[in-house]
Amino acid sequence: MRVLITGGAGFLGSHLTDAFIEDGNEVFILDTGSTLKIRHLLANPRFRYVHESIFNIEMLESLIIKCDLIYHMAAVVGVEHYVADPYAVLNVNINGTQNVLRLAHKHNKKVVFTSTSEVYGRNPKIPWDEDDDRVLGSTRIDRWCYSTSKGVGEHFCHAYRKMGLPVVIVRYFNVYGPRLDKIDVGRVLTIFIGQLLRNEPLTVIGDGSQTRCFTYIDDAIKATFNAGLKPEAEGEIINIGTDVETSIKALAEMMIKVSGAGSTIKFVPKESIYGKSYEDIQRRVPRVEKMRRILGVAASTPLEEGVRRTWEWFKASAQ
Repeated sequence: MRVLITGGAGFLGSHLTDAFIEDGNEVFILDTGSTLKIRHLLANPRFRYVHESIFNIEMLESLIIKCDLIYHMAAVVGVEHYVADPYAVLNVNINGTQNVLRLAHKHNKKVVFTSTSEVYGRNPKIPWDEDDDRVLGSTRIDRWCYSTSKGVGEHFCHAYRKMGLPVVIVRYFNVYGPRLDKIDVGRVLTIFIGQLLRNEPLTVIGDGSQTRCFTYIDDAIKATFNAGLKPEAEGEIINIGTDVETSIKALAEMMIKVSGAGSTIKFVPKESIYGKSYEDIQRRVPRVEKMRRILGVAASTPLEEGVRRTWEWFKASAQ
């Protein structure tokens, strides 16, 4: 089988590429980013890296024609982008997604659209079912542009599904692991890792009581892999994650313990990190019954074990 992964040079995409290559498939990735996360695959005869954008319609169409299955992962992600460049977030995540879906529909190719727990916004009902309401803040708050862009992408998926496109939507909950981000930017784990490597205090926003459900990359990739192959997943929205909650303060304490670093914890107001155009979400917890029932996967990696593997990978990479 031939698989196209847009955004395949990123964190999730590179691991998904590994999974399909190991399964004996041929993988094409379309990405404008660095080859750092996929450099170990560059000499593999079943791997093709195309350094181009999903806005290059001719190139995108040529790849879609060649491939049997499409994973659309290309997106602008990261809190630093939500508040610094909302235009890029909206343009790539909405208009770029339309390009992929339109051409996939034209050539009748199945699409797995990778969405996010951010679509639920600040819905106070916990845990979140896939069909629960979306509760977002004001459009003046840039923090909500990412959730909006992914929500619009999902709406386009449903619209194309009604026109006959085979499509699956998966929503990730705080996936982490080796190759996650550059240290000091992106998600909370890599920010903490950068601080640990320098024996600096870990900056916890607010009082650290906000919780997340951290999902190790191996578990997320097993579910994502199956989402493209299981016929019963077509037309579904499926949360991908664990339902085990961990507070940010507890995560910081665990990472200090695992790393053996001499860091302490420093509590900071969110405005000092992201400015006034950011609103935090107190709890994010998925209901994961559909992931288990339809995809046959349960997130089984304990957080401390996953954090240890992630820390060791970043520590080795920094040497």
